[in-house]
Amino acid sequence: MNRLILGVFGFMGVLVLAIGVLVIVLVVGGGDDGDNGDTGGGPRGESELRLLGPEPSDLDPHRAQDADSALYIVEIFGGLVTLDPDLNLQPDLAEEIPTEENGGKVVNEDGTVSYTFKIRRDALFHDRKPVNASVVKFSLERAADPATQSLVSEFFLGDIIGVKEKLRGEADEVSGVRVVDQFTIEITIEREITSFLFKLTYPTAYVVDEAQVGGNANWTRNPNGTGPYKLDEWRLGELIVLEANTRYHLGAPNIATIRYLLTGTGITLYERDEVDVTGVALDDLTRVQDTTDRLNAEYHSGERLSISYLGFNTNAPPFDDVKVRRAFAMAIDKDELVREVLNDAIPVANGLLMPGLKAYTEDAQDPPFDPERALELLAESKYGGPEGLPEITMAESGTGAASGPVTLVIQEMWLDHLGVDVGLQQSQSETFFQDVNEGRFQLFALGWIMDYPDEENLLNIHFDSESPNNDTFYENAEVDALLRQGLIEPLGPARNELYREAEQLILDDVPWFPLFFSRFHVLIKPYVNNYLIPAAVVPRLRFITLDTE
Repeated sequence: MNRLILGVFGFMGVLVLAIGVLVIVLVVGGGDDGDNGDTGGGPRGESELRLLGPEPSDLDPHRAQDADSALYIVEIFGGLVTLDPDLNLQPDLAEEIPTEENGGKVVNEDGTVSYTFKIRRDALFHDRKPVNASVVKFSLERAADPATQSLVSEFFLGDIIGVKEKLRGEADEVSGVRVVDQFTIEITIEREITSFLFKLTYPTAYVVDEAQVGGNANWTRNPNGTGPYKLDEWRLGELIVLEANTRYHLGAPNIATIRYLLTGTGITLYERDEVDVTGVALDDLTRVQDTTDRLNAEYHSGERLSISYLGFNTNAPPFDDVKVRRAFAMAIDKDELVREVLNDAIPVANGLLMPGLKAYTEDAQDPPFDPERALELLAESKYGGPEGLPEITMAESGTGAASGPVTLVIQEMWLDHLGVDVGLQQSQSETFFQDVNEGRFQLFALGWIMDYPDEENLLNIHFDSESPNNDTFYENAEVDALLRQGLIEPLGPARNELYREAEQLILDDVPWFPLFFSRFHVLIKPYVNNYLIPAAVVPRLRFITLDTE
């Protein structure tokens, strides 16, 4: 579950609408105007890639749920299956993807489905210890252990028989995970789920070293993973260094060292040749898009599978009334925000599902900007108008600094169009997610990066009334029925239509108000090749090469 903290989630070149910070970043870019010196476009002789990166909140794959942490986790650890940069499902620790054709997938008489994974004999931890079926079973059960305190394991692993019982403390092991032999493991799920194997690509299903994690609270400072890179150094607030795993079972990375600076101004460092790639801050975007500027040839942009939104707690007054939610949505002019504040750097979101998903449609209709109708809705609500509303505060992740321009403009629009003065509250990201999950906020600003390209990873996880990650406490029986049918419907037009119907019902009820989809805007030195920026968070560093001559 890769949440975008609106204000922190800039990574991998995405304009994540950083509602609070408002930066278009690559691994946390930032920027001033820089100087006009040499950009350092010549080749590099050493096998080291220098980037700007965010400070991860947690490198435990079973606990982390934010994109900043996932950036490193997907390179250090791995699971049975993974996604390639084109977001296709691929084997990782497993020899192959289990299918009915190869005998790895069996639909049982009781409707349960069993997947059998053969583990690669050359799959090793960084300390050269072999990966086996017992380690995989331990890892999945650790993720489902209540003591691990994972906020996302129920969604990603809850289809496996016995996971829910383990999470509730009612079972010591997960009955649906069975060691067949030293290098074979069987996973049985409750019913056919179209996207189940995609869920296993999420870090919650990654393998960890049982000998390391037991009783060692600080193990993530020196994690023993199975991924293409290993953590070599982590100086808090300064630096993270990843070293190539030369024995990586899918092929050794091309670059020996990845050095992440955790602080600095992106474009300034880039022009001084101190980083090889950087995100572009909003203030610098016009410059680098100018074809007469010398940086333009090194500028790249594209779309990401992510969305920025406002979340309304449907249990908390006054947003327990759909008319109030619609009124607040209809008082926001998203086109003006993108044009005047964001310089047209990203597209307005017309719905919840973004381009790139099979069920995306331009016909999705969220509440339009209509301040007159918004006031009418407030008057029609059970609160009788602006004067009947309780005090309202919007929460965002932050460290006490001033709120960003998007947040402030939205606040101003509500005051101008509704006569409602909404307060702003910032909290540290460590507690922000938990507070959102526990319903402590009336209204919050957040974002979402898709973990894999399936509608279920956005709609089911956030809007099914029984989802543990339904952060707005939204309930609609018709939506539930559509989403649950979508889980089991084979890929194709019928499934797409189920998700489109559900999307429109959700948009009408406004538990979320979608603001923007996102784009990445980055500068890449000419000697850096194959710098892939996938639409989701996947391992990618091992594919990059550097010219050395």
